[in-house]
Amino acid sequence: MPTLSNIKSSIILNVRAIKARAYVRIVGQQRELSWLFFDSFLPLLSIAAFVYVYKAMQAPPEFTGFVILGGAMTAFWMNVLWSMASQFYWEKEGGNLQLYLIAPMSRMSILAGMALGGGFSTTIRASSALLVGIFIFHIPINIIHPWLTLAIFVVTLLALYGFGMLFASLYLLFGREAWHMSNLLTEPIFLLSGFYFPVKALGFYVAAVASIIPATLGLDAMRQLAFPDSAQFGFLTVGSELIILSILAVTFIVLARFSLGYMEKLGKREGRLTMRWQ
Repeated sequence: MPTLSNIKSSIILNVRAIKARAYVRIVGQQRELSWLFFDSFLPLLSIAAFVYVYKAMQAPPEFTGFVILGGAMTAFWMNVLWSMASQFYWEKEGGNLQLYLIAPMSRMSILAGMALGGGFSTTIRASSALLVGIFIFHIPINIIHPWLTLAIFVVTLLALYGFGMLFASLYLLFGREAWHMSNLLTEPIFLLSGFYFPVKALGFYVAAVASIIPATLGLDAMRQLAFPDSAQFGFLTVGSELIILSILAVTFIVLARFSLGYMEKLGKREGRLTMRWQ
């Protein structure tokens, strides 16, 4: 039976692990500041392409805002896919995974620190997309419920990073095959999540299936809150989407905890985690 002192020591240890992993990511970004520029500028080109397509079609101005918000959320999704889900796989390739496995803290704390550290550059990229939309494309953002919008954003990130932690265990089990699969599914996920158009256009049943990806409902809800006049393009009501996102966040985090623990035990028993099969 763990004592209160042991629980307190465990919490302090895991918090320190989160801070340590986040610190490495943030400092690492400052070593090559040109990366921040290219990571922020180059993605804006694809966003601008969709904006000009909508302008050429004389679509409502809200559609320009849909693209800008979608481009901002793309940064967070790529951070989940490449900076969290694949991180343990790359650590295995580099021979560092053994150190994480013998460390006394939770593997989820390590991933959480990586997410916070990676969120530094991700936030810069997302902010640059929003600034371009506001000052260059003049998107008509009118947030009348800022606290609700913030709640949607936070819950969406929690669900996304829980999703990434769950995928991290799959990378440990399947290795390079899972990495190739994520490459294969990148563009279909962009389509199903409605990053550049209202997901309602896919039809109810396809959009309902796509809602398993947290970015789908999170982006749809934020669009409804940022552009009140375009509520008819929303898939579900904001309240319903907030409830579903909260359920997804708890579900993915719980599943990630059990999945990472199971994969770790399986790897220790069969020797498939830290070994690189030739």
